[in-house]
Amino acid sequence: MAHQGQETLPFFGETAIQAVLQWPPLIDVMQQAMISFSAGEVAQPVRQMVPVPGHDAIIAAMPAVGEAMAVKVVTLYHENAGTDLPTHQAVIIVFDKANGSPLAVLDGRLITEMRTAAGSAAAARKLAVPSPEVVTILGNGVQARAHAQALSEVRRYEELRLWARNETQGRAVAREIGAVFVADAEMAVRDADIIACTTSAIEPVLKGAWIKPGAFVTSVGWNTADGRELDDGAMANTVIVESVDAANNQAGNIRASGCEIFAEIGEIYAGTKTVPEGATVIFDSVGIAIMDVAAAKLAYDLISEQTM
Repeated sequence: MAHQGQETLPFFGETAIQAVLQWPPLIDVMQQAMISFSAGEVAQPVRQMVPVPGHDAIIAAMPAVGEAMAVKVVTLYHENAGTDLPTHQAVIIVFDKANGSPLAVLDGRLITEMRTAAGSAAAARKLAVPSPEVVTILGNGVQARAHAQALSEVRRYEELRLWARNETQGRAVAREIGAVFVADAEMAVRDADIIACTTSAIEPVLKGAWIKPGAFVTSVGWNTADGRELDDGAMANTVIVESVDAANNQAGNIRASGCEIFAEIGEIYAGTKTVPEGATVIFDSVGIAIMDVAAAKLAYDLISEQTM
């Protein structure tokens, strides 16, 4: 591939990415990325984070090399919550793996949103009961909306519930996604077959005693490596992660509970490890760089096909 000079390096914004990135292929790409990661076919460090002095914020770098090569640079500004600015903002630079030349810069906000929910959906497709009656989402932000969309791609369910600490915002999001708002967290998750925790909680909002045996729980909310969404009772179940190294370094649920990690999700997809039948599964997701790389490469390829 020809060298791409900086003067002509293309930038693809959120509108262009939204036009091409669809849930079904993205879910498949997330599954394959996790298989490759757990098979040792991906080179990546744990997310490198730097605090921003004077702000409740970090800037982080997430490079990875697998089938494709890219790096995401992302900022997380908690103080942006409730403003017109997203809490997460990012760019992803895609490189030609053959020669190191930059190919494009992509807006990373939507990619981060969608790859996170797609990762949960892929895991639910593999591990959740085939015909769930109740799906519950905890949270009322970007990931609550994204998980409602992504999970509906892999499972048909009878009832969608939503709980949020902010009742006013929670009710509004519930109406938006077609969910029933439940003001009590315990009642929201009782009897749920799939639970998606998408909050920025520091203290647990989901207790193990509330979880239906055999349920699938995905936890993607993150507020520092010491914040957590699930209590010790929840984390005593079968815990699956994207990366053992990343989880031990940055997953507050795992760090605080001291729980045992059963497997990486890539091992489950590949069949090298098998979840016991009827187990209650906790998928603790912190998001890893190869997910961004794979999603950005998919978007880049699709946009390139349109412009050829």
